[in-house]
Amino acid sequence: MTNIQTGPTTRGLSRFAIPAVCGLITFLGYYSQYLFNTSPDLAPGPLTRRESITLNTLLVCLWLTYYQACTVDPGRYKFPPTEKEENNNNNYNNITKRGGGPQQNARWCKKCSAPKPPRAHHCRHCARCIPRMDHHCPWTGNCVSLQTFPHFLRFLVYTNAALVYFARLLWARLYYGLWDQRHVPAYLGPSVGALLGCTILSLAWFATQFALTVLLVTTVRSWMLGKTMIEEWEAEKHEALLARSYDGDDYWGADGHGGFVPVKVEFPYDNGFWTNMAQAMGTNNFLRWFLPVGGGGPNISNDTPWKGTGWEYEENGFNDRVGMWPPPDPEKLRRERAGAGGKWPGARENLGTGKPEVEYYRSSEDMKAAFKRRQQEDLRRRQQRRQHSSEEDEIMAELEEDEGYEQRSRTRSPPQQGRTWMNSEGDTLWDYGVDVDEEESYGYPGQGVPELVPLVGTATGSDDDQRDEDEDVPLAELMRRRRVRSSEVYE
Repeated sequence: MTNIQTGPTTRGLSRFAIPAVCGLITFLGYYSQYLFNTSPDLAPGPLTRRESITLNTLLVCLWLTYYQACTVDPGRYKFPPTEKEENNNNNYNNITKRGGGPQQNARWCKKCSAPKPPRAHHCRHCARCIPRMDHHCPWTGNCVSLQTFPHFLRFLVYTNAALVYFARLLWARLYYGLWDQRHVPAYLGPSVGALLGCTILSLAWFATQFALTVLLVTTVRSWMLGKTMIEEWEAEKHEALLARSYDGDDYWGADGHGGFVPVKVEFPYDNGFWTNMAQAMGTNNFLRWFLPVGGGGPNISNDTPWKGTGWEYEENGFNDRVGMWPPPDPEKLRRERAGAGGKWPGARENLGTGKPEVEYYRSSEDMKAAFKRRQQEDLRRRQQRRQHSSEEDEIMAELEEDEGYEQRSRTRSPPQQGRTWMNSEGDTLWDYGVDVDEEESYGYPGQGVPELVPLVGTATGSDDDQRDEDEDVPLAELMRRRRVRSSEVYE
């Protein structure tokens, strides 16, 4: 299947996207002129001089903007060599303090081995972190980002303008050449080739016009709101997580005890539609926004790292502090706080005991002994899971006595799984070109998740003393408290 914004989903088809676009432009733009000018029986006749100049001017603007959208570099961060050395040495304090204050959600890209500035994402196609990445567009073979968005928007504007003008020429021939002559004998009307050409042109125009109009409207709407496509996905997921927490679902912590409850975070980069568009286009001059040549756009300021365009963004002040976007994902936070940077659970034990992650065996007896040891560990874990599930069954049996519990359970949102979560259109970050496997959202190598990410609380309270007191409370009392809290939420 093919998505309008993210392109073909079948592997291998993306390489044909740019040739397909060029072929479609050639077919609609130039075959139509050949058909109109070489079919004397197709009223109202060949194109006039004015119509030809207008259509070809729009086509030239379309080609220029498409070439720029395909070839302009989406942006590249350049860090001083000394800073990369500090980052590799886990000098966390020097990394997170930029612009006079600590960054709330300091992020690190494991593939680039460098810190990830705000609103940047690692593109799996471009193989680097892209400033203010919107998505990777296969139709241009390039990322829509801080530096390429103005050219991408101009391409959409001129494409839709050319399609609208082409529709005017096509529908004039469909009306005067076909509908107006529907009662004329067939041998006096247009030829079969002209009829077939007009039919194919009409179908191709309708599909292209519909797709690009939707793409233009959604692109302008999101950037007028100050959001990229990825940030809209993050905002929708954040709302879903909040709705799930409001329904009473808890998120288990890394230790398996406390449940994380997400805190609502407002999108901080919406500063008004005019300011948002001026920042996206790189100028306040409205006329320059639509120049096919010389319109320009913002460029990342690599002369002053962590300062200027592409490194820092103005916030609207709706949150308690700066740097709170993107909001932490409780599921991803749980995995990263589990130890070893989100690796398998046994890696944390290896790091804690000093054992190597890969064991080398000197003989077959050592290999058999290791195999038996792993069998015993697996059996122990299965027994623990059975015990835990039996305890949950007992709790659920008690909760079934609550008359309103079953009703509330039906209205809860289905559990979402971290990186596989899909938005309302069925898209994941992978569909937008983001290399989610290479992103470490919180903290830096070897340090896991820092404790200065306080955007989540615990469902049982953040105080250890309070949690100890809850352990001494009888189960019936804890269930009563839970019913009271649930009834207050639904009231």
